[in-house]
Formats: sequence, C-alpha cells, structure tokens
Amino acid sequence: MEDSPDETTALIRNTPARFRHGKLFLAVFSAVLGNFNFGFALVFPSPVIPQLQRGDYPGLEMDIHQISWFGSIFTLGAALGGISAMVLNDRVGRKISIMLSGVPSVLGLLVMGAAQNFWMLLWGRFLTGIAGGITAGSIPVYVSEISHPSVRGALGSCPQITAVFGSLALYAFGLVLPWRWLAIAGEIPVVIMIILLCFMPTSPRYHIMKGNRARAVKSLEWLRGPDSDYLTEFNKIERSIKSQGTQWSDLKTPLYYKPILISVFMRFLQQMTGITPILVYLQPIFQMTAISLEPKYDAALVGAVRLISVAIAASLMDKAGRKALLFTSGFLMYLAMLSMTMYTHKTSCSHGNLTVTEGLKSAYLGSTGPAFDPATLIPLISTMVIIFGYAMGWGPITWLLMSEILPLGARGVASGLCVGVSWITAFVLTQLFMHVVEAYGLFAPFLFFCVISVVNIIFTAKCVPETKNRTLEEIENYFRTGRTFTILDP
Repeated sequence: MEDSPDETTALIRNTPARFRHGKLFLAVFSAVLGNFNFGFALVFPSPVIPQLQRGDYPGLEMDIHQISWFGSIFTLGAALGGISAMVLNDRVGRKISIMLSGVPSVLGLLVMGAAQNFWMLLWGRFLTGIAGGITAGSIPVYVSEISHPSVRGALGSCPQITAVFGSLALYAFGLVLPWRWLAIAGEIPVVIMIILLCFMPTSPRYHIMKGNRARAVKSLEWLRGPDSDYLTEFNKIERSIKSQGTQWSDLKTPLYYKPILISVFMRFLQQMTGITPILVYLQPIFQMTAISLEPKYDAALVGAVRLISVAIAASLMDKAGRKALLFTSGFLMYLAMLSMTMYTHKTSCSHGNLTVTEGLKSAYLGSTGPAFDPATLIPLISTMVIIFGYAMGWGPITWLLMSEILPLGARGVASGLCVGVSWITAFVLTQLFMHVVEAYGLFAPFLFFCVISVVNIIFTAKCVPETKNRTLEEIENYFRTGRTFTILDP
C-alpha cells in the first residue's frame, strides 16, 4: 500500500522539461533543401564546361571571357538575391522568403536545360544565383531562430552541410548524366522544399515582432513539444524583442555596429579564401595541374571529402567551440594554399604555351596525358585539404555566427547585407580568376589566397566572440554591455 500524502508531500512534482526535437529537425530539413539546390547550382559549370568544350553543342562553345562570365554570373545574381532577402525577411518572414526562392531556381534550371545559345546559359545561371542569394540570407536566420540552444550549433551547420551535399550530388551526377539532364535533376529538391515548407511553422521571433503572440506560442509548442517549457522560452524571446526598438541612431551603439561589422567582414573574408572560384573551376584547375587521374573523378572525390569534413565540423560545433574550429580551418587552408602555390609555381601547366581555353579544349577532346606521376597527386591532396579546412570552420561557422550574433531588431536587413557583400566579393574573384591564371599562371591566385588565410587567423583571434552554448539573448547582452556572457541556469 502506498503512503498517504500529508502536509509535506508536494502536490505538483517538478519534472524536467522534455524537449522533442523531431519536428524541429523536420522543419530544419525542409528549409535546408534550399541550400542543397544552392550547392548544386553553384558548381554547375564544373562538369558542364568540359562537356561544352568537346564541340558537340554548336553555339555553346566558350572562350576565356565567356567561361569567366558563365562561372561568375551566379554570384552576381546571388548578390542581388541577398539584397532582396534584406526586404523579404522582414516583410514576409523567413519561411516565405525561402519558399519564394524556389521561383527563380526552377526558372533558371529550366532555361539552362533548354539553352540553345550562350545567353540562355547566362540567364539561367543568373536566375539560380538570385535563388541562392535569397536562401543564403534567409535559411541560416530561420534555422537559428527556431532552434533550441542545445542543438543550435549542430543545426546551424546544416545549411552548409546540405549545400556541400548538393555540390557532391552535382559532381556525382556529372559522371553519368549529360549536362542538360543535370539541370532537370536540380528541379527535384526545389519542388520537395516548397511542398514541405507549406506545413512548417513560421519563426516564433518573427511572429512576436509582428505582434502575433498566439501564433508565436503555437509555433514554439509545435517545435519543442507540449511537455517542454516553451512558455518560459517565449517570455524570454518577447522580453528581448521588446527591449529593442531599432532606429538609425541605434547603429552607433555597440549592440548593433559590432556584430554587423564582424558578420560583414567574416562573410567578406570567407569569400576571399577563394573557395567559390576553386569550386566553380574545380575540373579545369585539375586539368591545368596535369593530375594523372581524370579531373571529373578528382572533382567527385573532393566533393566527398568536403561532405565528410562538414559532417565532422557539425559534430564538433557544440563541443570544441566556434573559435577553435575557425583557427584549425584557417591553419589548414594556409598550409594547403602554400603547397599549391609552390607546386604550381615550380611546375608548368599541362597545356604548355597554349591559352587556358585551348588547353582545356585539347584535354576535353580526349588527348592522352602523361604516364602516372605520384608528384601530380600534390595538387589533388592540397585541394582536398583546402576543402577540408574550409568545410571544418570558415564554411559552416561563418553562416552560423552570422545568424547568432546579428541583433534581432536588424537581423533581416543585416543578414541580407552580409550575403550581398559576400557574393559581390565572390563575383569579382570568380570573374578575375581565369584571367589572372591566363596572365600570370595558376600560382598567383593561390599565393593571394594563402595570404588571406593568415589574415583570417588574425581576425578570428582579435574580433570573433565564442558563442558556444549561449542563447541568442545572452549574445545580444554581450554586445550591449561589453561584459562576458552570463548564464544563470547551470
């Protein structure tokens, strides 16, 4: 027989709140499908340029200037998309912005799949770039705002992971599919994303900003589960938002200008590592460095390494901390860029005195290369380390930190600004990359990227805060007061 309750027996037993992350994971998965298509479209030229240079498609063969535009115009569209995200994020919300990105994505892929001339290829690339810019400015913010602090680090790396997986899928399909079918295959994840997002909640923080308290509570209950302490979390978010009334004069306060400047410079330096032109021109780079293995298989291998490294970074994000991974990332990229610089400066490119375009064409037409030389694996291994290092830190953490440290009152506009700066930088680098290689050789851009890696290490040490296991409200308080983070709960 159980003991009868007396005056000392608690009528209500305090049980720990139970968070159910299943629906949260589903919402994140639905959103980051947009990043899958972003990664797919970003590296689209890598397997397509070789196929077009074979001469099987009259009117679509490209010279060095056209190759540069085909590779770089995506980033110009992404810059426009990032600026569009500045308006869309605060006007229609993060979720609807992600869904709207599907429109230019579908149109762009259809135009490229049906391309009959070079201009159709450019328009298709530009439209998919706009979609990529919108997703880059909206998805990290959406994921950060719906995530619980205990899993925000891992989930915050999901946009980068799925973008990497999208690139790997493109490289893999490029081994077996003609380039027109590659464009058609890219339509599938976009359609799935739009359908799934119709059933996902809007960000609770966005609802609160618009005065929809009941909808915000409903979103939090759906994301955390009915047995969780979602009302306490709602009250914290509401207090944080009410304490912010964004005006232009607020930009003079550390709460605003410090995190915005850090985010902008991080996105700028992220692109200055050269990751975009390296990924876009991956197969041409391998061909010019005379690797004995076939470039298309090298590219797929590098894509697999990139995916593995991002998965490792996600598992370490909330254990090792953001800054530790950024330091490791910068150091690995520095070593790999240095070895790539030394190899390409010492070893002449495979096409000898030919121009870049002529060298690529002769290679893609099936000319036989030299016998296997172990030394030619140096650029392959160096590129793997570059991709591994980037994907360990400066890839996913830059996206995550942007969504964590930007002040909520200006998060929509500031995230769009960061994406715009990032992709304008990527456009300039991708546009100039092949021209610099043509004029000075492959070692010149890699020497520049090597120097930037050192700058990134210094910037991390001096300017980047550690946000591991901190709530978004604690991070904002840090920039508001200048004091170290304070966590009241053990």
